Amino acid sequence: MSDISDNDGDEYDELSELRQRHKPESQPSVDEAFDLDDLLPTIGEFGKYQKLLVFGICLPACIPCGFCAFNQLFMADTPDDYWCRIPELLDLPLEQRKSLSIPRELFDLVCDQDIYPTIGLAALNTGGPVGVYLFGLLNDRGGRRLSYFVCLATLLAGSLLTSLSKDFWTWAGSRVIVGLTIPAVYQIPFIISLELVGENYRSFVTVMTCTFYTSGIMLLSVVTYLERDWVRLSYITSLPFYAYFLYMFVMPESPRWLLMRGRLEEALKILERMAKVNGREFPEAVHLKLEAQIRRDKLKKQKKKMANVGLADLCRTPNMRLKTILITLSWFANETVYLGLSYYGPALGTNQYVSFFLSAVVELPSYLCCWYFMDTWGRRWPLSLSMILGGVACVITVMLPDDAVDETLVLYLVSKALLSASFLIIYPFAGELYPTQVRGIGIGASSYIGGLGLIGIPFITYLGKDNLKLPLVIMGFLSMLGGMTGLRLPETLHHRLPQTIEEGEEFGKNWQFKDCCRCAQKPEILSQPASYENLDVLAGSSTNASEVELELRDSRRVREPAPRIDERTPLDTAASGSGRPVHRPSMKRLVRQMSVMDTQRTHDGTMQLTHWI
Repeated sequence: MSDISDNDGDEYDELSELRQRHKPESQPSVDEAFDLDDLLPTIGEFGKYQKLLVFGICLPACIPCGFCAFNQLFMADTPDDYWCRIPELLDLPLEQRKSLSIPRELFDLVCDQDIYPTIGLAALNTGGPVGVYLFGLLNDRGGRRLSYFVCLATLLAGSLLTSLSKDFWTWAGSRVIVGLTIPAVYQIPFIISLELVGENYRSFVTVMTCTFYTSGIMLLSVVTYLERDWVRLSYITSLPFYAYFLYMFVMPESPRWLLMRGRLEEALKILERMAKVNGREFPEAVHLKLEAQIRRDKLKKQKKKMANVGLADLCRTPNMRLKTILITLSWFANETVYLGLSYYGPALGTNQYVSFFLSAVVELPSYLCCWYFMDTWGRRWPLSLSMILGGVACVITVMLPDDAVDETLVLYLVSKALLSASFLIIYPFAGELYPTQVRGIGIGASSYIGGLGLIGIPFITYLGKDNLKLPLVIMGFLSMLGGMTGLRLPETLHHRLPQTIEEGEEFGKNWQFKDCCRCAQKPEILSQPASYENLDVLAGSSTNASEVELELRDSRRVREPAPRIDERTPLDTAASGSGRPVHRPSMKRLVRQMSVMDTQRTHDGTMQLTHWI
C-alpha cells in the first residue's frame, strides 16, 4: 500500500483492520440478524407459492369482514309498511286507526324505539377496539395462523347467537361478540399476505386485499336485496364461512414471524418449501447458517427466544412514540369517516340497496388509481390528499338545496371513493412504519383507538334523520383534520420493513419540515434483487483485498467511514483446506446499516454502499 499518502494514515489503519477481518477463523461469531427481505428475491418474491396462498386463502379470508360488518344495517332495517301503536286510538276501528297512523304491521325497532338500531350498531363497534387489541397480542405472540382461526371461530359463534336471538338485548349482546372480530378478521389475512411477498409486490397485495373486501360488500348488497328476513339473512351471511376452517390443513405460519420468534427450524422448512414450489434453489449459505444455529440451540438445550413486547414499547422512545401517535390519529379519522360513510350510504338517494351497492362500486376504481399513486408518489401524500379532498366533498354538500337528492349522492360517492383510497393506504403505511417485532400490536393499538370513534359514529349518522347533510359535514371536517396530521409521518416507499423496535426508532428520526412537502423520490439506479450469495461476493474469496480496498477508498470520498462489522457467515469447508467451516465478514449487516433500500449497483454490477436521505 505504498501508494497511500501520509494523509491517509487513518484510512490505512481501517483497511488493515478490514484485511485482518478477511482471515479465516475457527470459532463461530455471534449470530447475525436474518432479514427475509434479502432472501425473498432469491426464492421468489411472488412466485407460485405466494400466489396460491394469497389468492386461494388470504384474500378470500377478507370477505367475512365485509359481510358481518354491514349485514346489520339491513337486519335492523325499517320495514316498508308499519304503524306506530298509539294508545289513544285503540278504541277506534282498525281501518280508521290505519288511516290515522299509516302503518300495516308493528315492528320493534321503529317509532319511539327507532334509536335501537343505532344502539345495536354501537354495540357492534364496541367489541371492535377490544377484540382488535386482543387479537393483535395473539397475532404477535401466538402466531398469525392461530390468531386467524380463533378470530374466525369467535365471529361465527357470535353470528350463530345473532340468528338465535329472541329479543333485542340478546341480539345486541351477540353483535358485541361479532364486533370483537371486526376488523381483526380482515387485518390478520392482510398481515399474512404482506409478510409472504417481497416488497415489490406489497402494493399489489394491498390493492387485491381491499378489492376482495369490497367485492364482499357488493355481494352483500345483492344478498340483502333478495332476502329481507333478518334471521335468514344472518344465516346466509355467516354459514358459508364455516368452510374456511378447512384452511387449517393448508395455511402455513408466517415465516417472518417464525424467524422473529427464533423458531428457525420451522421457518427453514417453510422457506425451503416456498423455494421448491417457486422452482427456485434455496441458497446454500442461508441453509448452512440456519442449520448451524439450530444445532447450537439443540446442543445448548435452549431455544433462542424473542422477548415479549407490549404497547409500552411503542411509546418508550421519542420517535416511535411520535409516529405511533400520528398513525393513530390518522387511523382514527380515516376509519371513523370511512365506516361512517359506509353506514350512511343507504340513507341517501332514492333506493337504499342501489345506494349501498354504488358506495361499494366506487371503491374499485379508487383502488386502481391509488395503486399507481402509491408506487409513484409514495404513501404519505396520497393518504393525506385523499382524506383532505374527501372531507371537502362532504362539507360542500351543505351548499346544496334540500331537494338536490342526486347531487348530494354524487358528492357522497366522490367522498367515499377518496376515503376508500386512504383506507387502502393506511393499512400498509402503518404496517411499514411499525417494526415486525410489534407490528401486530401496533396495528391493533391504532385500530383500538380508531375503533373508539366507531362507537360514536352511529349516533352521528342518526342525526341525519332530522338533517340529512349534518353527518356529512361533521365527517368532512374530521377527515380533513386526519389528512393534515398524516403529512408529518416519514415516507416509506422503497424502504425495507423495520424488523426491531430499535430499527423503527431510527427510521424517520431526522425528519425536517421541508420533508412533508416532498413526494417519494426514486433512486436513479435501482439494483436487481440481491441474494445472500451476491452479498457475500463483496467480501468473498473471489474478490481480492485490493479490489475491496479500492472500492471502499473511492466511496469514502463522498461518504462517512463504514461501520465496523463483527458478524460473520459460514462458507463451505473446502475453501479452508482443513475441513473446518471458514468464516468471513458478512456484508449483509453493513448493507442494511448503510441503506434502507435495496443495494444500489452501477452499470457493471459493482455494489455501491450509499446513504439514502
